[in-house]
Amino acid sequence: MTDPTGPSNYETLAVSVRRLIDATIRTEVSPEVVAAAAAKIDSVTNELSAALMPGSFGERTVDDGQPVAAGNAVIGIRNPSAPPLVIHHNDDGSVWTEFTLGAAYEGPPGHVHGGVIALILDHVLGAPTHKAGRPAYTGTLTLRYHRPTRLRRPLRSEARIESVDGRKNFVVGSISDADGPTVTAEGVFIHRRESPAS
Repeated sequence: MTDPTGPSNYETLAVSVRRLIDATIRTEVSPEVVAAAAAKIDSVTNELSAALMPGSFGERTVDDGQPVAAGNAVIGIRNPSAPPLVIHHNDDGSVWTEFTLGAAYEGPPGHVHGGVIALILDHVLGAPTHKAGRPAYTGTLTLRYHRPTRLRRPLRSEARIESVDGRKNFVVGSISDADGPTVTAEGVFIHRRESPAS
């Protein structure tokens, strides 16, 4: 029997809300239908709000087996605002992910918002630098927008570490569509100083 509070149900809820977000943006139903839908959504929101954790998902004090990153803005399976991306790690240390962005990520008409591009590349470029128990933090991130990135088109993002200098990782990456790169990026990701052994 499946645990009704298990992570899979939370993920299913997030998928449903992602569909709701897309439908909210693109619907052309009558004002009466919109008003009725809003009332139903408010009712469901009240039900879900009956038991809320304090703070953000990553700040929880209870270990219920769900990954801390489940609330992450880019990869969070419980975050309806996240695409969410699935990051794949290659044997050479590089990473890649494939995804499609819909109406919720629009900037210029028909195209992905530049800030969303930056958000995704910040995460993807950071991915090859993370070590177990020792994440790396963004020091700098520089993007070059070669051409607009279209919505609802299959995209691929890749990143690799170009060099390492002490705690600093110098990383390069990109987002591409079928016609080639739309954005390239480089960044510096820094590991915190390790605490001296006690």
